[in-house]
Amino acid sequence: MNAQTETIAAEPAAALPPGAFEFGGKAFMTDAKGRHVPLALVSPVDQLIDEYVRKMIDHAIELNARIGRFRGHCFDDVGSLQAMLAQEYGTSVGGAKGNISLTSFDGTRKVTVQVADQIVFGPELQAAKKLVDECLADWGAGAGDELRAVVNNTFDVDKEGQINRSALFSLMRLAIEEPRWVRAMEALRDSIRVIGSKTYIRFHRRDTPDGPWQAVTIDLSAAA
Repeated sequence: MNAQTETIAAEPAAALPPGAFEFGGKAFMTDAKGRHVPLALVSPVDQLIDEYVRKMIDHAIELNARIGRFRGHCFDDVGSLQAMLAQEYGTSVGGAKGNISLTSFDGTRKVTVQVADQIVFGPELQAAKKLVDECLADWGAGAGDELRAVVNNTFDVDKEGQINRSALFSLMRLAIEEPRWVRAMEALRDSIRVIGSKTYIRFHRRDTPDGPWQAVTIDLSAAA
């Protein structure tokens, strides 16, 4: 080879966009209907949107995994602390259901673990609604608009078919002694089914020991 001969290196092939793949020497992207569309036929705008969406989702998946690990570490830490305190004092630490609140020495940081029952409502709920409707019909105008609003709010299901639980428990606290109403409230209580529990961990902080607590949120819609 002549010393003056220059070796020209082949240029590397252009990198494919994240959502593209190569088949038979040609680049394609898959559309929402599962069709393989030649990359040349996908508009630059659609390619750009696809690239950014994939990048953000990849970051979200990574963050989700980190939050999951963080949550696990927090529960492990609380469990370890409870075990050490139990060993020190010879008794369990925390509420009967597993609830516990831990506060820093200076009173400005707090970690709370809460165990909440997961409940559903059985067929007795419909019997209760029928009895309540009968009461309101018989009472007529004497029932009052406020009571009717509470009742309507209680049995009005949301888009996911869920009963307004807070309104239901408010209804059960009303001191009404009419026999049908009492039976309706008994039916409401009988309709409650506890199907499990879910454990939550919450974080709060404040600037001074007597200041208001502010939640440390791990929520994209509420994070600072």
